[in-house]
Amino acid sequence: MGREEIELLKKTVAESDNIVFFGGAGVSTESGIPDFRSKDGLYSQKYKYPPEQIVSHTFYEKMPEEFFRFYRDRMLYPDAKPNKAHLKLAQWEKEGKLKAIITQNIDGLHQAAGSRKVLELHGSVLRNYCEKCGKFYDMESVLHGEGVPKCSCGGRIKPDVVLYEEGLDQGILEEAVRYISEADVLIIGGTSLAVYPAAGLIDYYRGNKLIVINRSATPRDSQADLLIQGSIGEILDQL
Repeated sequence: MGREEIELLKKTVAESDNIVFFGGAGVSTESGIPDFRSKDGLYSQKYKYPPEQIVSHTFYEKMPEEFFRFYRDRMLYPDAKPNKAHLKLAQWEKEGKLKAIITQNIDGLHQAAGSRKVLELHGSVLRNYCEKCGKFYDMESVLHGEGVPKCSCGGRIKPDVVLYEEGLDQGILEEAVRYISEADVLIIGGTSLAVYPAAGLIDYYRGNKLIVINRSATPRDSQADLLIQGSIGEILDQL
C-alpha cells in the first residue's frame, strides 16, 4: 500500500458524511478469528466432513451432535476483542460520517466496538433461539453445554446464524440495498466477495467512490475507484 493511496482514502473519508462499509471475514481475522477460505481458514482444517457441509442446513438437521461439536470448537470465540478496523468504523459513525456497516461476519465485534447501525447478513453467534418456543439464549449457554443444546421446554436451541441452504433475512437485505444505493462512498473491506447473495449487493452502488481494501484480489478490483491491498486494521488506523 502506497502513501498516495492512503492520502486519497483519507481525503475521500474527510469529505464525506455518507459512507457505507461492506465487510467480511478479513475484518475479524486481526482479532484472531480465522476466516473460511484462506489457507489457515476453517475450510482447510481437518474434520471428518468438509466444513462447508457441516455448516449446511441439511447437516444441522441430520447430524446435530457433529454440527454442535464443530460449532463450539470452530465458530465461537468468546475472548475475541474488536481490532483497529472495528474501532475506526465505530468512530466514523459517531462523527456522523458512516451511515451503516453491512457485514458477513457473525461475531458481534462491530457492536462490541460501539457501532450501532450494523446489518448482519449472516446472523450472529451471540443470539440463539429455541426452535420450539422461541426462548432466547446467549452464546455462553451454547458454548458451555455438551451435545445438542436444549431449551427448558425440551426444544432444540439453534444459533441465529444463516447456514448454507438457508435464505438471508429479507428485511436486512432490503435495508442493505437501500444504504448501498444511497451511499456516497462505499468501502469494501476484508472480503473475497465470493459468497452470494451477499456479494451481489455491491451491484446496487451507484456512486463513483468505490474503495476496495483487501489482502488478496477480489472480483471487483477492476471496478474500484481506489484499490488498496493490505491489512484493513493497519490501513484504517492511519486515517
